[in-house]
Amino acid sequence: MGKVVINQDICKGCGLCVSVCPKHVLELDMDTINVKGYSPSSAVRPDECIACGNCAITCPDSVISVYKLV
Repeated sequence: MGKVVINQDICKGCGLCVSVCPKHVLELDMDTINVKGYSPSSAVRPDECIACGNCAITCPDSVISVYKLV
């Protein structure tokens, strides 16, 4: 089990993290606009995170941190 933390204030909503998540934990939050004017990524199914880290590795702006919970 893992935990995804996204700095939504600086996420540019590119969607790369959404495309690489094997468990479909992440989605773009189309109902939210951040301070930069983008719809940020959001963990919509956080309980399904397996802490693979694909999202954090893929994020071009390093706004995602993944923690493995024990």
